[in-house]
Amino acid sequence: MTKNETVQIVSYEVISILPENELKRMCINFTCLSLIRDKDGVSVWRVKTESDSFVMKCFSKREHRREIANYQILSSLGVPTLKVIAHTDCAILLEDIETSYYRFGTDKDLSDPKTAVLIADWYKKLHENGRKYASSHQLYDECDNIILDNITKIIDKTGTGELSVWQTVLRKFDVIKNAVMKLPRTLTYNDFYYTNLAVAREGTSALMYDYNLLGKGYIYSDIRNVCSSLSDEAKVAFLSSYGSFNVNEIIIDDVISVLFDLIVACEQDTFPSWANDSLEVLRDGRFLSAVEKLLETETGGKTGIKDM
Repeated sequence: MTKNETVQIVSYEVISILPENELKRMCINFTCLSLIRDKDGVSVWRVKTESDSFVMKCFSKREHRREIANYQILSSLGVPTLKVIAHTDCAILLEDIETSYYRFGTDKDLSDPKTAVLIADWYKKLHENGRKYASSHQLYDECDNIILDNITKIIDKTGTGELSVWQTVLRKFDVIKNAVMKLPRTLTYNDFYYTNLAVAREGTSALMYDYNLLGKGYIYSDIRNVCSSLSDEAKVAFLSSYGSFNVNEIIIDDVISVLFDLIVACEQDTFPSWANDSLEVLRDGRFLSAVEKLLETETGGKTGIKDM
């Protein structure tokens, strides 16, 4: 046995202590426990019993445990989720998609108009059923990260302090922040991609799972998040099925989405490639145009930008 093999065995034994203990707390007798994924304090396990197979998520970090409550919230609101078998304060046992009514989403689903309609149905139910809950509970809100300190970090980390748009953003920050915070809130998923998608094998429904980023926000942030991954044909099908929404949110989102992406990117040790598109929007003038449009809308055309 090599040294690396020894380390791997020891690591597995250490991280398997939590799921084994949580299964005992759930009174689940298992015959096999295998690690699927372990990242950033969240480990995912396949749990086999004599008659069934389940998937368990264990959260060693307290801030990630909100996902357990999020499953309960969605279930209470009638929003479809994977079936919850049992849970503790730091672990949740779910149906195994591989042996369930659902199948895993694939990249092909992003180009399938029929699947896009099913996705739209789930999001519409989330947004419609989540309005009252979001208005009366404290929840994670991406827009809470839009603060002056974080804007300064973007400027420093990206080396874009020479761009005149930052003078406008800093000077008119209160207008920008107020514009987004006054938008109606509902529950938002915030993490769309096919790797978080489950589709009924009969093609009759779909749902999103993994709710660590579930929170409250404005509807268009979710719509934009979904549509950015869909093919043109699937996007048309999604929007047609979803129906009407406040298109004025697009004007605000064109600013806020760029700021939020760059804030998250600048928190990383190395600037991530997924944020390069937002960085390009910042540098090529499109972000300046979006800021000007937002300010014109919010101030009746008196942005003060030309007076600088």
